[in-house]
Amino acid sequence: MPLEFEIAPGRMIGGNHPCFFIAEIGQNHQGDINIAKQMIQVAKDAGADCAKFQKSELKFKFNKAALARPYNSPHSWGASYGEHKEFLEFSHEQYRELKAFADSVGIILGASGMDEKAVDFLDELGVPFFKVGSGDTNNIPYIENTAKKGRPMIISSGMQTMDTMRTVYNKVKPINNNFCILQCTSAYPLEPEDVHLNIIKEYQKEFPDIPIGYSGHEGGMTITLAAVAMGAKVVERHITLDKTWKGNDHSASLEPAELKELIQQIRVVERAMGSTVKDLRPCEMGTFNKLGKSVVAACDIPADTPLTLDMLAVKVAEPKGFLPERIYELVGKKLCKPVEFDDSIVESNLQS
Repeated sequence: MPLEFEIAPGRMIGGNHPCFFIAEIGQNHQGDINIAKQMIQVAKDAGADCAKFQKSELKFKFNKAALARPYNSPHSWGASYGEHKEFLEFSHEQYRELKAFADSVGIILGASGMDEKAVDFLDELGVPFFKVGSGDTNNIPYIENTAKKGRPMIISSGMQTMDTMRTVYNKVKPINNNFCILQCTSAYPLEPEDVHLNIIKEYQKEFPDIPIGYSGHEGGMTITLAAVAMGAKVVERHITLDKTWKGNDHSASLEPAELKELIQQIRVVERAMGSTVKDLRPCEMGTFNKLGKSVVAACDIPADTPLTLDMLAVKVAEPKGFLPERIYELVGKKLCKPVEFDDSIVESNLQS
């Protein structure tokens, strides 16, 4: 499989295509669909490719005891964890409304299906790709069933081992070629020493025929920019309208101005990555013409005299002559005409 594929109609990822940026709204919308729409618009205005949510069918994601567990956190929206999650969960109809809004402003709407029933709904909704959250990456039946639906997949790898990721790759690959893996550490907020960007390089070696990306929960922009420089072809970052809002994810999220700046800086990094071919660039010609050095005569040299190294020097000279790296080619050669001290040694004055 090539290292690129179409993640959404008309949008390729991998290869030399621009990094695909996912603005992860998650549940930072506070359970308010109007805030959710505002965040979709923020993502669009910042230049993100996708505004993404997290969709759960709560009775299929959690068992009864987990839903009934008291939830006394300052971030709680209900007395039990189930009430808390229910408050933040949008209905199917609200998701249809959000997708229509995203379509109207011209941005891809995505969502992590947090259980198989949620994936079924997202498939019906028509999301262009499936995002697999880290909590389901080792859920192999879920992975296989999602792959069989035929949509591209983006698979996060928080809380997983390399052995697990090999298993995931080997399960998905025969079913669905169009997937990528994101390096991720599932901590909120994430400290730099816990990021482990070097895993990106390990994934690139381990899975050389799929794009590799990065899902970050750190503060700031530096680490994500480094991930892009290391070859991340998909980037996912959480976003918020206000880091001080109630909710676990807000403090590790980007506010609108930060989001816009990060995406702009990613595009600068992509421009700077350039070619793998080292050569004299057109933009360097002005400097080369002004300061590039040439071989000159270190003394007066008569015609027909075999050149020796001590007859030659290297200086910034007019006109340009032999490049310094070719100085040894001149040893033993003879000049057609005499050259005075400090004059350039030019090819037209060499005897053939």
